[in-house]
Amino acid sequence: MQISELKLTEIGEATALWRSVELTRPWNDPEADARKTLENQSSTILAGRHEQRLVATAMVGFDGHRGWLYYVAVQPGMQGQGFGQEIMGAASRWLAEQGVPKVQLMVRTENTDVIGFYERLGYEAQEVVVLGKRLG
Repeated sequence: MQISELKLTEIGEATALWRSVELTRPWNDPEADARKTLENQSSTILAGRHEQRLVATAMVGFDGHRGWLYYVAVQPGMQGQGFGQEIMGAASRWLAEQGVPKVQLMVRTENTDVIGFYERLGYEAQEVVVLGKRLG
């Protein structure tokens, strides 16, 4: 798999992938998320391509304190072939190059298969409660 930054022209393809693996929610606009990410110097979207086809993504950013990962996805028919590990490795390297000391991500509690995937990569559940509030 070849990994590079997602191009603006590939946003539609990336968001179709995100929808196919049920990462999107009706109250979020994934296209707007992608555009904002690619326009910001402290974030990017990494795109993994296999045989000229987008098969994996990871939105990665640094908030000044920690690195965060979002929209980590692998095409459903391509899962279980190591592409997830590869895109996660690339995201970790991107953050390390920015001098980021720690990375975090959020997984919905019912998504036990994905939680197991991250645990196998060395991620651990953190003893925190995530709180949120919509602005505007």
